[in-house]
Amino acid sequence: MLNVYVAVLGPVGTNCYIIKNEETNESAIVDAAASADRLLKAATKDGTELKCLMLTHGHWDHIGAVNDIAAQLPSLPIYIGEDEIKLMESPEANCSAWLFGTPDMVSKEKVNALKDSEEITVLGEKVKIIAVPGHTAGGICYYFQESGYLFCGDTLFQSGIGRSDLPTGDEDTLLSSIKEKLFTLPKETKVFPGHGFGTTIKDEVESNPYFR
Repeated sequence: MLNVYVAVLGPVGTNCYIIKNEETNESAIVDAAASADRLLKAATKDGTELKCLMLTHGHWDHIGAVNDIAAQLPSLPIYIGEDEIKLMESPEANCSAWLFGTPDMVSKEKVNALKDSEEITVLGEKVKIIAVPGHTAGGICYYFQESGYLFCGDTLFQSGIGRSDLPTGDEDTLLSSIKEKLFTLPKETKVFPGHGFGTTIKDEVESNPYFR
């Protein structure tokens, strides 16, 4: 069984998720906004082995701790969507340069690029990669099929959707991605968004105001 813990980090309160397989004593991190040492301490508590870092997209508030984590664990696999690498590498596109004047980027040499519909194994479970362009052009969701967990970054929120006015964003594309890629998942799927509270696919299909 996989358990999910959240650390809300960084200046805009990004949800950084730590997923643990308690049976194998292994963990994974989804998005790393800030405070690398705090994330690593939580992910490796009680001798837990950190197996990978999974990025939903390349905005500054989701990659802020990636370089520090990579420096401490240079062999750690880091995943991101193949179409998000350009944004991740650009301080202008990932918004770090103009928001705070402190450019931040992650080099493509540090990551493993994932394709839409690709399957990877994380903590002993099959994870389907779902490309969800709209918030950014190359954003992805990680769907843990056995557990019924969806880590969706800033694509879908409780009673909301991600913004689409930043570089490579597009609202029509975002709405289509959610309807065609996410709302077709099992209704009981638990949704873990990049900000705010968790939800379910059922609740969003029935009550999200953007789809009424």
